[in-house]
Amino acid sequence: MATILITGCNRGIGLQLVSQFSERGDSVIGVCRSPSDELSALGTRLITGIDVADGDSVAKLAKELGDTPLDVLVNNAGILIDDQFGSINYDDMVRQYQVNTLGPLRVIEALRDNLGEGSKVAIVSSRVGSIADNGSGNHYGYRASKTAVNQIGMNLMHQLKPYGVAIALLHPGLVATEMTGGRGISPQDSAAGLVARIDELSLENTGSFWHAEGYELPW
Repeated sequence: MATILITGCNRGIGLQLVSQFSERGDSVIGVCRSPSDELSALGTRLITGIDVADGDSVAKLAKELGDTPLDVLVNNAGILIDDQFGSINYDDMVRQYQVNTLGPLRVIEALRDNLGEGSKVAIVSSRVGSIADNGSGNHYGYRASKTAVNQIGMNLMHQLKPYGVAIALLHPGLVATEMTGGRGISPQDSAAGLVARIDELSLENTGSFWHAEGYELPW
């Protein structure tokens, strides 16, 4: 049985990750700003009131977690704010960067002592963060925040590999959630793919950028 901490778990993909890891017998710690009824009904340990973009909030997370060792840390919390060239809201761009890019870094740095040899860290990134794969443009803030978190993930790979900690950047697919307006595959199917990729993560493939379906994505 693994101990798994998941951020941004009150709905969508995060909720399904909590459900699927719990169903197979893992000990799950869900982290979110405020729990949904669906999350609370799962009966797993919750640490609430946590905003990954806020330093004091992440410090609270570290304090509540204490010295609990983590086998897996899943950085799932994220936001998408639509934008169009000619009417970009730059405050919205900064907010996406704070949550999607700096959020995972804050959490991983704060919980570094909870990660030991054999631990795994997953960052839920996005295919739209790929520069080579950008064939449509738009979503300036979201794309840039995901490209940046991919770079942070690679930095962390170099930082953590000597200590036996593996890291992966994971694209969940286009998932039918509130964030995407209900377009795409089900959160259940996406989460199942992410769980499989996390299970396969090791020091041999650390630092890779994977689609939930199992193939590598270009940077």
